[in-house]
Amino acid sequence: MTRKIYILGGAQTDFSKNYCRADETLFNLFSESITAGLLDAKMEPKDIEVGHVGNFAAELFTGQGMIGGFFGHVHPDFYGLPSSRHEGACASGSLALLAAMADLGSERYQTACVTGLELMRNVPGDKAAQHLGAAAWVGREALGAKYLWPAMFSDLCDVYDQRFGLDYRHLAEISKTNYANAKNNPNAQTRNWQFTDSSFSQDDQANPVIEGWMRRQDCGQVTDGAATVILATEARALQHCRKHGLSLDHLPYIKGWGHTTAPMLMTTKLAKSAEGSYVLPLTRKAITDAYQRAGLSGPEELDAIETHDCFSITEYMAIEHFGITAPGEGWKAIEDGRIAMGGRLPVNPSGGLIGLGHPVGATGVRMVLDAARQTTHRAEAMQVEGARTMATFNVGGSGTTNVVFIVSTQ
Repeated sequence: MTRKIYILGGAQTDFSKNYCRADETLFNLFSESITAGLLDAKMEPKDIEVGHVGNFAAELFTGQGMIGGFFGHVHPDFYGLPSSRHEGACASGSLALLAAMADLGSERYQTACVTGLELMRNVPGDKAAQHLGAAAWVGREALGAKYLWPAMFSDLCDVYDQRFGLDYRHLAEISKTNYANAKNNPNAQTRNWQFTDSSFSQDDQANPVIEGWMRRQDCGQVTDGAATVILATEARALQHCRKHGLSLDHLPYIKGWGHTTAPMLMTTKLAKSAEGSYVLPLTRKAITDAYQRAGLSGPEELDAIETHDCFSITEYMAIEHFGITAPGEGWKAIEDGRIAMGGRLPVNPSGGLIGLGHPVGATGVRMVLDAARQTTHRAEAMQVEGARTMATFNVGGSGTTNVVFIVSTQ
């Protein structure tokens, strides 16, 4: 990383809110998140020089495109603001962040507003699943499945089981931990949900099968939500600190990043990895690229991770691909508690996609926002003690788009 990109602040909406039932729209999500994000960052609309939006499927869920045009309706001072929209399925928000970083790194602009959003609870679950299936190769993958993505990630479980052996109890423990973490998050979709031990078992009544290995509690949520972060160049961040009596040393910045795109078909990905150690080697590359750019040797220099757990197996995979354990040994980090709150390297203190919720286009931005709050010790009940450096990992499709950020205050 040659230029530091600072995070001045941001905000997320309440992921438990159903905007359709509240008679609110995609624009309400957009406006609410940006307005709160500016307030948190102590910035005015006139201070923002460029806008970037992450969104996957607004046309499918709401019929709405051209989302960047909403900026001018949030506040008159956004009139004429240059903006772009970015799509990479569940990694859309991270792609918006990367584009904003490129704008600031080239010094075309000094400040950027990055917003990710998705409105998904306005349609029945089977229709939502159909819309989200657009991130796979339509007409070629999971053709017999009612729910495409649980079926696709059940296939990933099969591969893990064949190569290394896989115990469902470890997947259930990931879900149980993330739901427990979500209870400390005031914006979590599931913060008031109640469970029993049977909810995290292979009891078909308490935890019914969705597809294959994937049961109800293994699945991330269908969520309405938005998240915003305000980014700035070092020069602009220093000016901001002087104005508000802050210290640049205490502001979080993006220390490193990684981005890879794999072939779309899951079968192609898995065939490519058949002779290697890692099941998804391009996921591993995105992570190691981020380590290298940040000057980190590996996970031992991280204090916590926000990772993509659209399904429990996705987090299981990430544990290994971050290097927390060797390939095939993710279960060790679950059994010894190192990834739990209070462990050596907590994973998803927010509750993750399973506990907090997964408004697809917002997730990458939300992860970076949570990392910024953790590293400035503003995470309240979710705070990881002493956190100074965090990683985020955001996935689009079946490991197709992989984006990793390292956020730090040191």
